[in-house]
Amino acid sequence: MAEVINMPRLSDTMEEGTLAKWFKKVGDSVKEGEILAEIETDKATMEFESFYDGVLLHIGIDEGSTAAVDSIIAIIGTEGEDITDLVKTDKPEIKAEVKEEPKVEVKEEPKVEVKEEPKVEVKEEPKVQVKEEPKPYFTSNDSLDRVLISPLARKLANEKGIDISSIKGTGDNGRIIKRDIDSYKPSNYTQFLSPKPHLTESSDEIQNSTMRKAIAKRLSDSKFSAPHYYLNIELEMDNIISFREQFINTQNVKISFNDIIAKAVSLSLAKHPKVNSRWYDDKIVFYNHVHLGVAVAVEDGLIVPVVKFANSKDLPEINAEIKDFAMRAKNKKLTPAEIEGSTFTISNLGMFGIESFTSIINQPNSAILSIGAIVQKPIVKSGEIIVGNTMKLTLACDHRTVDGATGSMFLKTLKEFIENPVSILI
Repeated sequence: MAEVINMPRLSDTMEEGTLAKWFKKVGDSVKEGEILAEIETDKATMEFESFYDGVLLHIGIDEGSTAAVDSIIAIIGTEGEDITDLVKTDKPEIKAEVKEEPKVEVKEEPKVEVKEEPKVEVKEEPKVQVKEEPKPYFTSNDSLDRVLISPLARKLANEKGIDISSIKGTGDNGRIIKRDIDSYKPSNYTQFLSPKPHLTESSDEIQNSTMRKAIAKRLSDSKFSAPHYYLNIELEMDNIISFREQFINTQNVKISFNDIIAKAVSLSLAKHPKVNSRWYDDKIVFYNHVHLGVAVAVEDGLIVPVVKFANSKDLPEINAEIKDFAMRAKNKKLTPAEIEGSTFTISNLGMFGIESFTSIINQPNSAILSIGAIVQKPIVKSGEIIVGNTMKLTLACDHRTVDGATGSMFLKTLKEFIENPVSILI
């Protein structure tokens, strides 16, 4: 008996999916557990396995097409099995990325009959030669007697230090006048003028991917539905820099500053469950476990893999997990379970030299932490000005769940962990 395969719901927010690639074609045998296709969701591109043995009898969605969740994407059965009724009764709703060209109605202009006017022969009048009286010109009495120039033009030339012998007059009989002086440019002026290339307007256009459209929708919903406010704090980083160097040397594990901050954040969240929360219309859920979302930049935007129970993991474990997530996120190999269930999110742009920024909350989380770059600057310590290392953090909060005092106490705890990093190991 033929088995119908529908577009799966691969994430809790997925409404449609794009069939990125088929690994089988109609007529191929399929075994349970074999990779059937690659499906692009609102969060990632994932491999889709077959749950049945048989022959691929029908493909309902072409590569690159998008269909709603539960639409038929394939049918698997026995070779030669009649599936006509299945194909007819449940056709998937496929959204084709086709742009309709606007129809332009062309109206024909009425034809106008033009009558030729009769040609009129015009006789030329005989030319009469008129002798012009010579016009008086002003000339100088020096070596340039033969240069015709008006008094005003001569005055302007003298003031500007212009050699009038190098000027071609545009007045009557080549007379140099005021406009010739005003428009005069030295002979070497043109050498500074390089020929300009022919410039044309150009642009590139790409279709929005399923992930990009989903990211845009979620961020818009978050920004315009959750009342965001922001808390800023600046931390001293000298101790954490020394701590990292010692840890790498003694443990032989090359942890990053982001790993240390992730651990400190997870420990702080365990102490402040009100920040580690989610808003729903009828309730607020405060989590006692910490599932830390770590934003990773990919080609189509941001994806947020989740370090589960981050507060219970040590630094090498967090380091290994974040590295693995980042690599597989860029290769589109994350599973749905690895990108769902976060209770809090961190986003780090410090590696790009960004000192501070604000992020949009990754709903339904109640807050997100933006991590800036470590900056060397003068600081006051024990009444003295010294050169120190600092970092700025910005906490974006949903005011429906996290009040100002609640967010501030969380940052105070986080500051204590980061500025005294040995406490992370206790």
